[in-house]
Amino acid sequence: MKEKKDILIADSGSTKTDWCVCRNGEIVQALQTQGLNPYHQTEEVIAEVLTNELKSALRTELKPDTQVIFYGAGCANEAACSRVRNVIEAVLGLTDVQVYTDLLGAARALCGHKEGIACVLGTGSNSCLYDGKQIVANVPPLGYILGDEGSSAVLGRRLLSDCFKNQLPPALQEEFLKKYNLSQEKVLDRVYRQPLVNRFLASLTPFLSEHREVPEVHKLLVESFTEFLQRNVIQYRRPWLPINCVGSIASVFSAELKEAAEALGMEMGVILQSPMKGLIAYHK
Repeated sequence: MKEKKDILIADSGSTKTDWCVCRNGEIVQALQTQGLNPYHQTEEVIAEVLTNELKSALRTELKPDTQVIFYGAGCANEAACSRVRNVIEAVLGLTDVQVYTDLLGAARALCGHKEGIACVLGTGSNSCLYDGKQIVANVPPLGYILGDEGSSAVLGRRLLSDCFKNQLPPALQEEFLKKYNLSQEKVLDRVYRQPLVNRFLASLTPFLSEHREVPEVHKLLVESFTEFLQRNVIQYRRPWLPINCVGSIASVFSAELKEAAEALGMEMGVILQSPMKGLIAYHK
């Protein structure tokens, strides 16, 4: 029997990237680096991460014919995919590199070869209608300033806004500011003057999980997921299809997400924290 090529699969969000080396259909090594996003990072920064965090951590030498399949946030057009592809080829010295949007990775992991609605709810958010082979409809996510409803970055943004606009109980507001050592001045500086704002905003969402039973926090969460479904998923006009989701936010807040869906008469399907297991099965 002919030996299969080694495959290096990557699932990259704005916060972290999961990597998995597969040989003859079996996992050889799984590891994690920081997120890689060509919209927020230069090629030099991406190369530095690949060199210092991925290459140095690999326990097995990649064969010259290893196939790299990279699914990434920010890889929504050929120009962005090309930038990531070029850096991977240069750093790893490989030539068979395929780069796709993380949304296609989510669809393949969640739906396999069947039609379905696939959503990503992590640092950012996205959704699509998938016909079993390719994405056939996609409402643009537009990022955490113009869109990304239901994402951790937007949840963090809403949390900060509710805090400083006195929409939270005073005791909870005080606890939040103390826990993260925040003030209005610090927040404005971090949001409007510092890089990687989306990661900063996303870093605040554990506070929502810890206080999800507080009525004001529960309301924030359900409203955010309702907005995601109304402004994105409903547009696919497939009410008979369940809504499949992948990502840390979908996993952690599955109860609030289901509550929002049920209130809209929608059915939730598969919810995964990570698409990697599904991607390995798809490519196997």
